[in-house]
Amino acid sequence: MNQQQNVPIPPTALTGLHHVRLTVTDIERSKAFYAQLLGIDPAIDFTDETLDSDVRNDPHRFFGGCTFAFNDNLLGLRPVGKPGDRFDSTRVGLDHLSLGVNSMDDLRHASERLDALGIANGGVVELPALGIAVLSFQDPDDINLELVTAIG
Repeated sequence: MNQQQNVPIPPTALTGLHHVRLTVTDIERSKAFYAQLLGIDPAIDFTDETLDSDVRNDPHRFFGGCTFAFNDNLLGLRPVGKPGDRFDSTRVGLDHLSLGVNSMDDLRHASERLDALGIANGGVVELPALGIAVLSFQDPDDINLELVTAIG
C-alpha cells in the first residue's frame, strides 16, 4: 500500500494588501465623502450605472461602485448595502479601516480639515506604547476609519 507523505505546503509570498472594498448604502454620498477625505476623484467609476440591474452581477463594472487609487493602494466602494443599515464593528468582518499618513503634522492637519468639514472625530491621540498616533472618525455608513502615523 502506497501512502502519501504529509508534506506541508509553504505559505504563498504575499506582497501586501491589494485593495479593500467597503459595502455602502448610498454610493453617491459615500463617493463624495471619500473623494473629499482622500482629495481625489475615483480612478474607476461605475456609479452612474447603479440602476442597471445587470451591473450588480458584473465584476468588470465593479458592481456599480467606484475605486479610488492612491500610492499603491486601492479603496473600492460597493453599493449593495440595504438602505438604513449601519456598520457594526462587533459583527464578523471589518473592525475598522486604518490609513497611514507621513507625520504628526499631517495627522494634525487632517484633524483640522475634518473639523472644518464638520466631520466628528476623536482628535489626535498618541499611543506611545504602540509607537503611533491615531485620528479616529466614522464614514457616512458609520464605518470606523482612522488615520495613523508613527511617533518617535
